[in-house]
Amino acid sequence: MPSWQGKSKGNKLGYRIFIELLRVGGVQPAYVLLRFVATYYFLFSYSSSVAIGNYFHKRLGYGRWKTMVSLYRNYYVFGQTLIDKIVMMAGFSNKFTFEFDGEENLRHIVANNKGGILLSAHLGNWEVAGHLFTRLETPINIVMFDGEHERIKNYVTSVTGERVVNVIVIKDDLSHIYAINDALSKNELVCMHADRFLPGNKTLRVPFLGKDASFPLGPFQLATTFRVPISLVFAFKESATHYHLYSTPPVTYQGRADLPKAVNDFVVAMEEKVKKYPLQWFNYYDFWANEENAPADNSK
Repeated sequence: MPSWQGKSKGNKLGYRIFIELLRVGGVQPAYVLLRFVATYYFLFSYSSSVAIGNYFHKRLGYGRWKTMVSLYRNYYVFGQTLIDKIVMMAGFSNKFTFEFDGEENLRHIVANNKGGILLSAHLGNWEVAGHLFTRLETPINIVMFDGEHERIKNYVTSVTGERVVNVIVIKDDLSHIYAINDALSKNELVCMHADRFLPGNKTLRVPFLGKDASFPLGPFQLATTFRVPISLVFAFKESATHYHLYSTPPVTYQGRADLPKAVNDFVVAMEEKVKKYPLQWFNYYDFWANEENAPADNSK
């Protein structure tokens, strides 16, 4: 997608400062520093601020003042989710609590021993959800773009340790398709986002928050091709220390004829969660732009 290129902002020094704060004082000092970082992005990250501001103003109908306040809070909550991810993955002492609506749906998929696909979006904190999936006691595979700078990724891994899940990196040679096929053939769970894509990927434009937006067909084609159960999974921060996780009852789509329904079901669920947790939408580009004229984005 011209609007998103699979890259992340940030640098090694920034990660190091926050990680050392987490080591010494826990999340609260890191949250305090984060207010200054959020203010910087609020004031100087023009392209992402325009995009997320339009989301609040045009798509959710917020007035000018509420849009400005929500814009700052969105940056701040996004930073909190990144800090929380490091805390969880590194095993730092914390007071986080979790509520899981629909865990039985995932356990049902595991009990059927046929594998399954878990779809989510850039809403809330997917990394925290993925970390908690380990309690399902089944192999977990997460499909993702390898967009982080290698030196940052290596530094964070040196602190947090290796991931407790298997990462399948999306590559131009399509080797990730074979890896996904292999995981599903072993009756494992495969988790992926279904709200972003790169240039050249097949998409379908679907009404979302009152205007057509492009969604990638790849995740849904996999689901309809392999005919394994799908559950839609989201995790949202509801307070400084509490997360609420959701998973929908599994659905098995039957072939290409069900492809539009699969996409629509996902978009309906995504829109419901965006409206409930509007500050936790973290797509910092014009999500509704036509593909041929969408601006570049390197925000996440």
